[in-house]
Amino acid sequence: MMCYAGIDLHATNSVLVVIDEADRVLYQKRLRNDLAVIFTALTPYQTTLQGVVVESTYNWYWLVDGLMEAGYRVHLAHAPALPQYSGLKHVDDQHDAQWLAHLLRLGLLPTGYIYPKAERAVRDLLRKRSQLVRHKTMVVLSLQSLLTRLTGNRLSLPRLRQLTPEGIQALVPFPEHVQSVSSSLAVLQCLEHEIHTIEGTVREAGRTQPGYVLLQTVPGIGPILAGTILLEAGDLRRFATVGHFASYCRCVGSEHVSNGKRKGAGNTKNGNKYLSWAFIEAAHFAIRYEAVIRTYYQRKQARTHPLVALKAVAHKLARACYHMLRAQVPFDLSRAFG
Repeated sequence: MMCYAGIDLHATNSVLVVIDEADRVLYQKRLRNDLAVIFTALTPYQTTLQGVVVESTYNWYWLVDGLMEAGYRVHLAHAPALPQYSGLKHVDDQHDAQWLAHLLRLGLLPTGYIYPKAERAVRDLLRKRSQLVRHKTMVVLSLQSLLTRLTGNRLSLPRLRQLTPEGIQALVPFPEHVQSVSSSLAVLQCLEHEIHTIEGTVREAGRTQPGYVLLQTVPGIGPILAGTILLEAGDLRRFATVGHFASYCRCVGSEHVSNGKRKGAGNTKNGNKYLSWAFIEAAHFAIRYEAVIRTYYQRKQARTHPLVALKAVAHKLARACYHMLRAQVPFDLSRAFG
């Protein structure tokens, strides 16, 4: 008798449901988030278990990794794509877990990509860098705003870095303002140090990644953007076509059209926000430093909104990167923008 398991994962506990091939519930219980406890519950069904479904929540790493290392066949459910059951007046965690197992049994389960554990750490480190850069920007803008209010002058980032304790005291009138500026500069220095350290680690890790040097042949893509694209994209074989990859990078539109009229829009946020950021950044730099791409952008901009033209450049770069990584060939400007 074949059986299927679904786990509705929460922050501190999980609901485990095991069903058979006739959808009869064999096991149903709320368990604390402990691998040993979950293994104990699954052990009686291990020989006949066809798979375990875990919903893709923010905290799935520990559970999916643990189950896979224990030899279970694990499926990561793609939550936004899950078909919703209807006709039920009461829905709870037990129903959710049973529904996951039911979809697995029918072969209708939409699944997400389980990123390899070894490579996930570097990818997450790059995401941490992105968070620190946002914090740095917030600190710089706050400090510039404070000094502009007090002095009437806006200091650039290089000038902020050059401020000494004596310079701060000469610049602002009150000790409280001196303390505010000094604390912001201390936070800024700390953030820049950590960002620089992370970038060094990423560059070192990138040397062993196939495609890392290749991506840097694309105008606008340097070491950090190359690492982001390579690690966020993962195994490109999971994308059936280049269009699927461009969609995952949020480089395509999403609208509903009927009889030539726009009837609405889909979810434009579907996809990977880090890849979207990386290709928009690459597009900015490519337009600035590559004449052919700048000419392409200017032609587009003359006919449409500048943001649409920028997105068109990002779309071109995303498609080029896909083909480069699949074929392991350097960037060809004439093919991408010819």
